[in-house]
Amino acid sequence: MTRRLAALLRAHLGRLLVAVSASVVTELAALALMGTAAWLLARAAEQPPLAALSLAIVGVRGFATARGVFRYAERLASHDAALRALATLRGKVYDALVPLAPSGLPAYRSSDLLSRMVSDVEAVQDLVVRVLVPVSTAVVVAGVAIGFSAVVLPSAAVALAAGLALAGLVVPLLMVVTAATNTARRLAPARAEMSAHHTDLLQGAADLAVFSATAAALADAERAGERLARLERRTALTTALAGAAAMLVQGVTTVAVTVLALGARHDGGLAGVMVPVVALVALISFEPVLPLVPAVQRLLEARSSLRRVLAVLDTPAPVAEPGAAALPAPSGPVTIELHGVSVRYPGADVDAVDGVDLALTPGRRVAVVGASGSGKSTLLACLMRFIEPSAGTVRLNGRPVQDYDGDDVRAVVTGVTQDAHLFHTSIRENLRLARPDASDDDLLAALGTARLRDWVESLPGGLDTMVGESGGQVSGGQRQRLALARALLFDPPVVLLDEPTEGLDPRTADDLMTDLLASTRGRTTVVVTHRLAGLDAVDEIVVMDAGRVVQRGTHAELVAADGAYQDLWWASRPALAE
Repeated sequence: MTRRLAALLRAHLGRLLVAVSASVVTELAALALMGTAAWLLARAAEQPPLAALSLAIVGVRGFATARGVFRYAERLASHDAALRALATLRGKVYDALVPLAPSGLPAYRSSDLLSRMVSDVEAVQDLVVRVLVPVSTAVVVAGVAIGFSAVVLPSAAVALAAGLALAGLVVPLLMVVTAATNTARRLAPARAEMSAHHTDLLQGAADLAVFSATAAALADAERAGERLARLERRTALTTALAGAAAMLVQGVTTVAVTVLALGARHDGGLAGVMVPVVALVALISFEPVLPLVPAVQRLLEARSSLRRVLAVLDTPAPVAEPGAAALPAPSGPVTIELHGVSVRYPGADVDAVDGVDLALTPGRRVAVVGASGSGKSTLLACLMRFIEPSAGTVRLNGRPVQDYDGDDVRAVVTGVTQDAHLFHTSIRENLRLARPDASDDDLLAALGTARLRDWVESLPGGLDTMVGESGGQVSGGQRQRLALARALLFDPPVVLLDEPTEGLDPRTADDLMTDLLASTRGRTTVVVTHRLAGLDAVDEIVVMDAGRVVQRGTHAELVAADGAYQDLWWASRPALAE
C-alpha cells in the first residue's frame, strides 16, 4: 500500500515539495519571531539606545509578515497537490469500476461503492494536508530548534530534545499500540454501513411502507448510527487524551528549559536577555509537533480507507481486455458463433450456462425462452462480453471474441437488459445517449416503434419531460420501452432484447413484440422472452432449462413436438387469449 501511495504522490512531487518548504519556512519564521520578540523585550528592559533595537524591530515585522505569507502559500500548495492526487485516484477508481460493470459489481453494495469512491478517496487529501506536510515540517523545525538551543545552552537542548521526542514520537506511538488502531480501522466500514442504511431507506421507502417495515429499517439505521457514534467518541477521547498528554509535555519541557536557563544565568554561563529567548523558543518549537497527535489518528483512519479503495482497484475484471493487441473494431455484416459455451459465476457450484451452441448469421432472428434462472440473461451477457465463458468459445466474424476490445464488441452487439438504467434527465437526453446527433424526428420514430410516441406527444413537456431518478416518474413498462427505443436508435448490427415486454399488459406486450419483430426484419436479433406470442416470426427458438439448451427449432416444430416448449405454449394459451 505504501509503494502504491508513493507512486500516486510522485506525480505531484513538485507541488508537495513547495508545500513542505512553505510550511517549514512558516514555522521557522514563527520560531524566529518568538525568539526575536523575546530578545527585543528583554533588551528593551535594559533601556539601550533605540539604534540597538532597530534590527530586532525590523526582524519582528519581517518574520511576522513572512509567517502569514508563507502560511498562505503552504495552504495553496498543499491543497493543490492534495486535490490533484485526489482527482487522480478518483479517476483510477472510476476506470477500475468501468470494466467491472455489470457482472463484477454485485459483490459490492452501490452505496458502499459510492462511499469508497467519495469518502475513502478523500483520505488522500488528509494524508497530504494533515499527515505528510505536518510530519515533514515537525522534523525539520524540531531539528532547528534543538540545534539553536545546543548552541546557546546545551543542557536546554537535551531537555528540549527529550520533550519533543516524548510529544512527537512516544505519545503518537502509544496511540498506535493502543485501541486507537483498531478503532480507526473500523471507522471507514462503519461510515459505509451507515451510508448503506440511508440509501436503502431512501430507495426502498415505498417497499418498506407497503410491508410496514419502515420502523424496523429505521431501527437498523439507528443502531448503525450508534455504532458509528461510539467509534467516533472513542476516537475523539483517545485523540483528546493524547493531545492533553503532549501539551503537558510541552509545559513541563518549557518549565525545565526555563529552570536550566535561569541556573545558567545565575552561574554566569548565559546572558540575561537570552533566558526568555531560550524558554520561549522551547515553547514555540512544540507548535509543529503537537499536530502530530491528530496526524497519527488521521493516518490510521486513512490507511483503513485506502485499503477499501485498493480493494476496488485490485478486483479482477470479469473480462480480460486484449489491450494494444486488440483487433480493429468489426465492420460490415456480423456473424457470431457459440461453441460449447459454459459460464459459471465466481463461488457458484453449477454453471449458469452449460454447453450452449448458437449461430447468429446476418439477418437471423433467434428467440430464447425458458423459466427464470434458466440462463437466458447470462447468455446475453456473454454475447455482449460482459462476462467471460468458463468453457467453450465465442467467435465474432470467425475470430475469438477475446481478441476484440469489449467496447468494440458492444458497438455491434448491444441491446436492452432487464435492468436498463434511465438517467435523471429528459426523455430526449436519455435517448440521445445512443446517438447524440439524433434529430427529434429520429427520436420520435424510435419511440413509435416502441409504442411510446403517442404518449410522449401527449405530455406537456414532450421530449423534454423529465423521467426522474432511475425513471421513477414513469411506469415500469414505459421505462422498459424507453430503454428499448434507445437501443433501436443506436441501430447496432446485432440487437439483443432481454424481456422487452416486461411490465406490459398482454395486449400491449403482444403488439409491441409484433412491432419489434417487424422493425428488426433483416437485422440479427436475439429476443429473450417468457411470452410466446409472435415467435412464429423468428427463425429459431432456443428453449433453455437449468443453463442447458433442451429444445430448438421453429415455433411450428416445437409446438408439434412433446417437450418444454409445448408445455409453455399450452400454459400461455389463456394469456394469449386475453
